[in-house]
Amino acid sequence: MSRTVLFLCTGNYFRSRYAEVVFNARARAAGVDWAASSRGLAVERGVRNVGTMAIPALERLARLGIADPALARRPAAVTRDELASATRIIALKEAEHRVLVVERWPDFTGRVEYWQVDDVDCCPAEVALESIDRLVDELLTEARR
Repeated sequence: MSRTVLFLCTGNYFRSRYAEVVFNARARAAGVDWAASSRGLAVERGVRNVGTMAIPALERLARLGIADPALARRPAAVTRDELASATRIIALKEAEHRVLVVERWPDFTGRVEYWQVDDVDCCPAEVALESIDRLVDELLTEARR
């Protein structure tokens, strides 16, 4: 059975979705027996999100030649079962997501790891996506051990 990583962000529209798709593509290519999924901690806050995924993420994935069925699904909220079954749980920005984990999923606060990837209100989308690429590569290096 493969091990799983669950990526979390606020709306499951930009950072976590991109991390999921890139991780799965690179894990398959490297023969790493891990699978990623992604969910939102506060999907209801994404009232301005249009479509299934943020355009800058879709454009970057297209440039990388990565296609995945996950691109067609709508953002989804995380469930207790998903948190409980994940091998690793990674939220994309501690300052933004720790408070949501503590408020909504206090039983899982000790299991969540945090990356430091800004959203588009703090940095250009390409900078955030490049950071995710680097962090995913580091995570896959760990997973190979």
